Amino acid sequence: MALRRLDEAIGEQSMAAAGLRDAIGDLSRTMSRLGESVAGFRGALDNAAGEIEQALAASRRLQATADRMVV
Repeated sequence: MALRRLDEAIGEQSMAAAGLRDAIGDLSRTMSRLGESVAGFRGALDNAAGEIEQALAASRRLQATADRMVV
């Protein structure tokens, strides 16, 4: 009887370990997708920063032109 209970416990432990491996695999895939999303977001922010810098430079040129026209 003790051996049967031990065998059942080992079976349950094996199933739990398989579930844990599956959960770790899911977590790994989720983290990978999150990393890809963060990289894409970072790229979008870099593009936006570049566009802001271009707009700022154009604004400064326009301001300089306006200043010259006022004089």
